[in-house]
Amino acid sequence: MSHSSSANIFRIKGGVPLHGTIRASGNKNAALPMIAASLLTAEEVILDNLPDIGDVHSMLAIAAALGARVREGDDGSVSITADTIVTDELPAEYCDRVRAGVLFAAPLLHRRGRARMVPPGGDVIGRRRLDPHLSGFAAMGCDYSVNRELEFTAVGALSGADIFMAEASVTATEQLICAAALADGETRLSNAACEPHVQDLCELLVKMGASIRGIGTNTLIIEGVKTLHGARHRISSDYTEAGSYLAIAAATGGGITVNDIDHRHYRMIQHTFGCLGVDLTFADNAVSLTGGQSRQIRRDASGCIPVFDDGPWPHFPSDLMSVSIVMATQLEGTVLFFEKMFESRMYFVDRLISMGANAVICDPHRVLVTGPARLHALDLSSPDIRAGIALLGAALCAEGVSTVNNVHHIDRGYARVEEKFTLLGAEIERM
Repeated sequence: MSHSSSANIFRIKGGVPLHGTIRASGNKNAALPMIAASLLTAEEVILDNLPDIGDVHSMLAIAAALGARVREGDDGSVSITADTIVTDELPAEYCDRVRAGVLFAAPLLHRRGRARMVPPGGDVIGRRRLDPHLSGFAAMGCDYSVNRELEFTAVGALSGADIFMAEASVTATEQLICAAALADGETRLSNAACEPHVQDLCELLVKMGASIRGIGTNTLIIEGVKTLHGARHRISSDYTEAGSYLAIAAATGGGITVNDIDHRHYRMIQHTFGCLGVDLTFADNAVSLTGGQSRQIRRDASGCIPVFDDGPWPHFPSDLMSVSIVMATQLEGTVLFFEKMFESRMYFVDRLISMGANAVICDPHRVLVTGPARLHALDLSSPDIRAGIALLGAALCAEGVSTVNNVHHIDRGYARVEEKFTLLGAEIERM
């Protein structure tokens, strides 16, 4: 895999409707925990359909620094063999970059009895508490300390436990599944996250010999086994990436098809986009947005302005809120977006207002949008992965030439961005 160029600015000529076909990349949020889970065994784990993004490269670098042999293929596959783990300390420079680095704690506890790291970095979209990780580990017999460094210590082997998660945290669920897979006895995880990427991680672990019941539900029963073995697994495609391209295409007034998708991951996206007057159609392993739609926001049955909120699966994904707001600026009607998950997600809307969007930031969680608005070009800066792709979408709708800085944030979550947008007819170049 060759990561995208390090050039950090996109130059975008707006006003061109997107048309064409692209393929969905592998799911970022499945790939990251799978890389960490590969260290649960001394045998080779091969992951296929790995997305070529910054966060994946950071996770592979951490795995290599811990002692794993990492061999990347040209076809989006990677081989990870962790027959020896040489340290229990994660390299600080990568923990600062990728929040999912914390997921190496479970494999290190099993392999070395201890895990040390600086608190995880990643996107600044609100408080993402480590409490669910800490309380889950404590229930399984692990000591921890949180100072400048995060340190976990296993007093003997981890033991199975009955764990109720106070919040359905995706990363904490993945962490505790990996911890429970090799723990002594049975672990019951209640109020667990059940997103498609959590299910995908479970499928990999089952191939490696783990015993997991209840995959796809909020209650997981994991019977610890003595050892896990190697496996080969194809990462499912990324519905957030596909949803982002569909939303941006709708905003530009275009029509696109995204191939290599799983219909089951799009039911809430299809419902939400439909309420905004953007209808998606499915055939075989593809989702299409046809051009020439009414793009009229549909009022509730009672005639009220619709409210769109996000939540844990199967609710509308928080990662598609930013790009949906950009889409709404180009649709006819008014809609209220209610971001329940992260209190800093909406800050980027200031930039949309500067571009001419008719939007009101009611408070850190709610934004009222009325469209369609004529957006004009602006020099923009990407504050996080999802706001970055949303601002790029706004630039594609705007009249004139915009620049988007800090595109390394976009590269962390979206593979080969300019290639895919160019395939769809966009005028975009890295500078």
